[in-house]
Amino acid sequence: MSFRSYLDKLKDGGRLAVVKKPVSQSLEAANAINAFGEKPVIFEKIRESQFRVAGNVFATKALVAEYLSCSVAELIPRMANAINNPTKPNVVERAACQEVVEDVDLDRMPILLHLKQDGGRYVSSGVMIAKDKELGQNVSFHRAMQIGKDRFAIRVLERHTHEFLKRNDGQVDACFCVGCGANVLIAGATSVRLGQDELEIANALEPLDVVKAKTMDVLVPADAEWILEGTLTMNEPHTEGPFLDLTETLDTIREEPIFIVRKITHRKDAIWHALLPGGLEHKILMGMPREPTIFNEVCKVCKCLDVNVNPGGCSWLHAIVQIDKQHEDDGKKAAEAAFRGHSSLKHAFVVDKDIDIYNPLDVEWAMATRFQFDRCVVPIGRQPGSSLDPSSEPGTKLTMKVGFDLTKPLAPPKGKDYSKVKFPAVKKEDYL
Repeated sequence: MSFRSYLDKLKDGGRLAVVKKPVSQSLEAANAINAFGEKPVIFEKIRESQFRVAGNVFATKALVAEYLSCSVAELIPRMANAINNPTKPNVVERAACQEVVEDVDLDRMPILLHLKQDGGRYVSSGVMIAKDKELGQNVSFHRAMQIGKDRFAIRVLERHTHEFLKRNDGQVDACFCVGCGANVLIAGATSVRLGQDELEIANALEPLDVVKAKTMDVLVPADAEWILEGTLTMNEPHTEGPFLDLTETLDTIREEPIFIVRKITHRKDAIWHALLPGGLEHKILMGMPREPTIFNEVCKVCKCLDVNVNPGGCSWLHAIVQIDKQHEDDGKKAAEAAFRGHSSLKHAFVVDKDIDIYNPLDVEWAMATRFQFDRCVVPIGRQPGSSLDPSSEPGTKLTMKVGFDLTKPLAPPKGKDYSKVKFPAVKKEDYL
C-alpha cells in the first residue's frame, strides 16, 4: 500500500482530518499538526506551495498495524521476522515517484518551519538511501535543514551513512525519499548490520516495488511521493540546527555534511509528509523499530512476551520488557539483554506477564510493590548512550545505564503475596 493509498483509506473511513483553509508552511502547519494529536491530517492548501501536506499519518501503533494488515500484538513478531528474513524487492522500469521530473528549486516545496527556534526549514520524514560500491545500499533517517535552493545540511550520526562517507572519500550518491509507506519508514529506522539493504526488510514487511533513480545507480521505493537525488558530502561542512528532537528538547548546533540536490522527481499532485519533531509520529517511527531488536535479544536468555519502547521515555531511552518468568534470575538477564538490543537505551524495566506494559500506572505499581533497590537493581554502568539525552555527558554521550527487575519472586516468602487482587467484572447497566 502506498502512502497516499493509506491516506485515501483513512479518509474513506472518516479518520482523516481534511483542512481546506489555506495554511502557512511557516510555523502554522506544524502548530496545527500538533493540535490534532494522534489524528491524521491533510492540508489541502499551503500558502507558499502548490503541494499538499499530511501529518500524524502513523502517529499510533494501531495506525501502523492497520497499514501492515495485522494487529498491534502482531507488530513485534512481524518486524522481527522481517529483520531476520529479509527479501529482495521487485525492480520495475516505470514508477509513480517519477511521474514528474524537474530541475531543482527547493523553495517550491512545502518544507516546514516547525518552530521559531529552528535553524531553518526542515525535512524530518526523509529516508535517505546511500550507495557504496562494495556494500550496496543503506537506508536510514536523517533530518535535513534547507540552506539554499539546492542543498541541505544533514545530521549524520556515526553509523552506517557516516561509514559510507568515510569509505568513499567523504562523498556518496544518495536519494532522499519523502512520502513512503510504513514498511519503508520502519525499515529505515531499524538498526541492522553494515551492508544490509533495509529495503529488503521493508519488502519482507509488505511487498515493495523499487525503481532505479534517474541520475544514479540507486534503487528507490517506486510508490514514494518524492525522490530528491543528489550528492552527500562531508567535504563542505555547514552548521545545522537548532532542532527540536525526540526528547522534545532543542538539539545543539553542529558542523554537518551537506546534501546537494541534483534532480527532483515526484508524483503528479504530490503529497508532502510532514513528520512533527518530538511528536507522536516521530516517537512511533523512531522507537517502535527498536522493540523487535530488544525482543530478539531478550528471547535469547528467557521467554519474552512483549516490549514497549514507551513515549514517556521519549520512545528511545526507556524500554518496558514483559517476560514469562521461569527462573529466579530471568528478570536480571532480561534487563541486561535489553541493552544489547538497543545501544541507546538508558533504563530498562522488566515486568511479569500480569503487568500491562502500555499502562504506566501498572508499571509504576510493579515498581512500588515488587522492587527493592538492593536486590532488584541491575547496574549496567557508565557507557556511551544517546546524543538525544540532554543529561548525557557532552561530547562523549556517557550516561549511567541501569535496569530494574520489577518481577515478583517465583517462591514468595511466607506471608507475602505479590499478586494484584481484582474484583469480579459486572455490568453497571444491571444496577441502573
